[in-house]
Amino acid sequence: MSNNTDNRNRALKDDNRLVSLCLKGDVNAFEVLVERYQKRMLNIAFRMTGDYEEACDIVQDAFLAAYRSIKKFRGDSVFSTWLTAITINHTKNRLKQMRTRRYHEVISIDDPQDNQDDRIAFEPQYIGPTAVEQLETKDIQAKVQECINALDEEYKAVLVLRDIQEFSYDEIRDILKIPDGTVKSRLFRARDAIKNCLKKILEVL
Repeated sequence: MSNNTDNRNRALKDDNRLVSLCLKGDVNAFEVLVERYQKRMLNIAFRMTGDYEEACDIVQDAFLAAYRSIKKFRGDSVFSTWLTAITINHTKNRLKQMRTRRYHEVISIDDPQDNQDDRIAFEPQYIGPTAVEQLETKDIQAKVQECINALDEEYKAVLVLRDIQEFSYDEIRDILKIPDGTVKSRLFRARDAIKNCLKKILEVL
């Protein structure tokens, strides 16, 4: 536990150092922050949209917005929380656009994601899996993502931040600007909805 805490504190200090350099106009410092957080932000956007290409566009726009508004970052929260809030907002806006054009797409094992550049942590790594195990794993992941896609945005955001990205309740409260009680109630409902969705899917199979 202490090692994790020490590592987190070092990361926070380094983020603060890089942000300070950004405020002085150091573009390279921001590029380091992009490299550090792009995978995590892409994972969030992908889980909320269920669409890899949309997620890539969202994250690109989010980082651009963060760069343009970096001078507004006052340090009231940690940089990763601030950046995540920007990414979540851009994702919600994109979801509205997707609904407007009636664009609904779910992950399928026949439509594998391009992860060769390791920009998104969607599929867990195994050592020497059989072809059947690979297909079963992808099939389960696809069904979980299908259930996540069916959630309302407010529940989807809390579920992704807590159960997939493992943000603390306090961090989620700061990111979404909602009370602790609301975070917990939405998470409970989201988990219950996912459980019921998967149950129905598995019963059909």
